[in-house]
Amino acid sequence: MNKCNLLRKRLSEPGIILSPGVYDCLSAKIAERTGFEVVLTSGFGISGSVLGYPDYGLLTATEMLNAAGNISKSIDIPLIADIDTGYGNPINVVRTIGDVVSLGIAGVILEDQEWPKRCGHLEGKRIIAMEEHIEKIRAARFASGESGLVIVARTDARAELGLEEAIRRGKAYYEAGADIVFIEAPQTEEELKEIPSALPDVPLLANMIEGGKTPCLSSQDLEKLGFQLGVFALSGLFAATKGIEDCFRFLKENGTTSGFENISSFAVYKEVIDIKKYQELEEKFVTRKFPS
Repeated sequence: MNKCNLLRKRLSEPGIILSPGVYDCLSAKIAERTGFEVVLTSGFGISGSVLGYPDYGLLTATEMLNAAGNISKSIDIPLIADIDTGYGNPINVVRTIGDVVSLGIAGVILEDQEWPKRCGHLEGKRIIAMEEHIEKIRAARFASGESGLVIVARTDARAELGLEEAIRRGKAYYEAGADIVFIEAPQTEEELKEIPSALPDVPLLANMIEGGKTPCLSSQDLEKLGFQLGVFALSGLFAATKGIEDCFRFLKENGTTSGFENISSFAVYKEVIDIKKYQELEEKFVTRKFPS
C-alpha cells in the first residue's frame, strides 16, 4: 500500500490523528520513532532551517519540494507537505502536484493566499478570490491522477474577511475536490466549536500554534469538537530552538557540556538515524575493511 492510500486508510478509521509538524529529516524520524502515524511539513520551519528566513514566501517551489521529498524518503509513515499556494496559477499547480506525486508524498496543503504568502499566524495576509482557489483545487485533483494523494484545502480568509466567509470557502473547496478542509487561525474557542458545527460532514484539520492566534486545545478536546486531524505544527521547531539555545549558552558560559542535562547521546543519535542498517549494508557490499 502506497503512502497516499495508507493515509486515506487512517483517515477512514475512528479517532483523531494527532500529528506534529516537522521541518527536516531528523525531526521527521524522531516523530516516527516516538509513534506518530502521520507528519506534516512546516513551511515556517523549513524556511527557518533551510534559509534562516521568516515564512514570507521566500522559499522557492524547488527548495520546498526538495526538503519535503527528502523528508518523505527518510520515513515510512505518510507525510502531508505544505506546498504554499501551489507556486502560481492552476497550470503551475499541475506541475507542482506532479512533482509531489513522484516524490512519494502522501498529501498536500494548498492555501488561498496571494503570493508571496506568509505564516497564517502573522499579520498582513492577503487572499485570492474563492473561484481562483477552486480552480487550483480542481487542477490539483486532476494532476494527482490515480495516486490517491490527499488534498488539504486551507483558507486564510478568517483574518481578512471573517469566520463566516472562511467557512463558506471551506465548504466550496471541499465540493471542488479537496479531501480535508483547514480553516487557519480561528481566534477563540467558540470559533473552533463553530467550524465543525457549520461543516458537519467535512473532514477538518485544526492547527495548534503555541503563542499563535488560535487557543491551543488538546487532541482529545479537538476530537470532541469534531476535528479529524489535530496538528501541532511548530512544537518541535520551538522545542529544538530552545534546546539548542540552552545547550550553546551553557557551553559558552562553562566551556563544556558536562553538567548540561537536556542533551542526547551519541548512542541514541545513532539509533535515530539507523546507523545499524548502513553498517549491515557495508558488511554485505564493501570488501575493503577500514580500521575501527
